[in-house]
Amino acid sequence: MAKTVSRRVRPAEGNESDRTKLIIAGSIGVGLLILGVLLYLAIRPEPGLEGLVNYGRLQTNQHDADIEYEYGALPPYGGVHNPLWQQCGIYDTPIQSEYAIHSLEHGVVWLTYQEDLSAEDVEYLAEHARGQSHMLMSPYPNQQSPVVLTAWGLQMEVESLPDDRIERFIQQYQQGPQTPERGASCGGANAVGDPVEQ
Repeated sequence: MAKTVSRRVRPAEGNESDRTKLIIAGSIGVGLLILGVLLYLAIRPEPGLEGLVNYGRLQTNQHDADIEYEYGALPPYGGVHNPLWQQCGIYDTPIQSEYAIHSLEHGVVWLTYQEDLSAEDVEYLAEHARGQSHMLMSPYPNQQSPVVLTAWGLQMEVESLPDDRIERFIQQYQQGPQTPERGASCGGANAVGDPVEQ
């Protein structure tokens, strides 16, 4: 009886080398993918604020000592204004728009609310305004929404509280990129008003 000799077939050296190259290439590809995702998460733009209205770059920012604004459905978001500006802080009575607009030009966020807003909700808003360098807070007669945030050329209405968009609006637009005179004061000798808190 003939003896059968079994031979072990060895893979060709080229196949083993190709397999190693594929593993290395796959590992590099996965590493680059992970790196790309991490980079995107680090530099992605912050999602937009729902309900934000951007009126665009306003060219009309001249001074007029005689201009007066009537209270309307929404506070004005820019335009011709008084040469004096509103002293930053928290007010418990309405302030005049012609001074507040000048403050907006300096990078102020103006937080307004309906006069019949509950004391609890007014305090919630005040917590966002306290200690901020360029903030105005005041009731606004005839306002159509319970709360409105206004910066130069920008506005956002808020229908109910609490709302996390308030803090995001303040962070993004207080002295934000829309500010025509960034760094200008909202106090000093040319400021009018006496806030109840700053």
